[in-house]
Amino acid sequence: MTAPPSTSCDALVIGAGAAGLMCALTAGQRGLRVRVLDHANKVGKKILMSGGGRCNFTNTGTTPANYLSANPHFCKSALARYTPWHFIELVERHGIAYHEKELGQLFCDESSKQIVAMLLAECAAAGVEIRTHCAIERVEHTDAGRFRLHTAQGRFEAPSLVVASGGLSIPSMGASGFGYTLARQFGHAVLPTRAGLVPLTLSGKHAERLHDLAGVALPVEARCNGMAFRSFLLVTHRGISGPAILQISNYWQPGDDLRLDLLPGQDAEALLREWQHARRDAELKTLLAEVLPKRFAQRLCEHWIASKPLRQYTPRELEGIAALLRDWPLVASGTEGYRTAEVTLGGVDTDGLSSSTMMSRHVPGLHFIGEVVDVTGWLGGYNFQWAWASGHAAGHALGG
Repeated sequence: MTAPPSTSCDALVIGAGAAGLMCALTAGQRGLRVRVLDHANKVGKKILMSGGGRCNFTNTGTTPANYLSANPHFCKSALARYTPWHFIELVERHGIAYHEKELGQLFCDESSKQIVAMLLAECAAAGVEIRTHCAIERVEHTDAGRFRLHTAQGRFEAPSLVVASGGLSIPSMGASGFGYTLARQFGHAVLPTRAGLVPLTLSGKHAERLHDLAGVALPVEARCNGMAFRSFLLVTHRGISGPAILQISNYWQPGDDLRLDLLPGQDAEALLREWQHARRDAELKTLLAEVLPKRFAQRLCEHWIASKPLRQYTPRELEGIAALLRDWPLVASGTEGYRTAEVTLGGVDTDGLSSSTMMSRHVPGLHFIGEVVDVTGWLGGYNFQWAWASGHAAGHALGG
């Protein structure tokens, strides 16, 4: 349906994802006339695919320390004013069953479609109009201080504009750099972007030694640049993935030292000494296969540790093996990039935004929320909580 030559409302929101919908429903509940525009064919695409289709919609342990930003303090205000418990109350009001998987991560029992349906129901009740298939061709700021959007469905105007267009991750879902281009148009700095929460690739000898172990998973503690995450590692055809690797990828860049503790929570040296005492004639690779996946243990002993009966090792050799098991160096060559990244690091510089309203310090009435902003959460529901919190902050400020 084509819009009239120009249709006016109180606020326009670009992007019908998590942040955009939360902002729209919050503003709509305050009596504002809100219109959401999205170039995609349906709303909430990243919500629908998240958590394996079950949507890890928040994390009850959310704190500002779970986020990366050039200004680590920026996220504090929005997160304090809209907490996981606020969103949980909304979920419960809509009768959506959910469960905690681990470490405060909350998932729908049934489907992520329920979260999208909930947001759409709240938008409908608040009188929010949502338009899909609505590509934006040009954005102007008029002399009267209004925002004029030229789109595939006509021209729209409003005194307030919210940019919730997301980042560059998963371009197959429609991700683009549109929000960054718009930010620059209005005088905002955009910090360098890179793929976050992304699998790492291997090359050279590490790739040769591990690629045929694709599918093997094991618990590890991944460490890089002073950060450590304990969870699972998954060997892939191209490198390594799994929650521990996705988490550490936010802190790793090419050339950085990456170390893995292959026996997290265990005293490797004490274990080896115990084996040498109680099982002297057993080969190391046989015993390691009891605490690590068998194929992985064999590969370690083929390339990194010389396997022999435990009685043949000197105390110094056992110390060296223990050191390797708790601090195994893995040289990653790169990441799989935006194609599989869950988030985009970097983005609109928070120095140009108000932390309480998400409004531009350069252009009154212009707001940036969600992933387009330089605030990136850990894996486990934190990025959705930032979307809800930043969307709520802007939604409360619109028209003020």
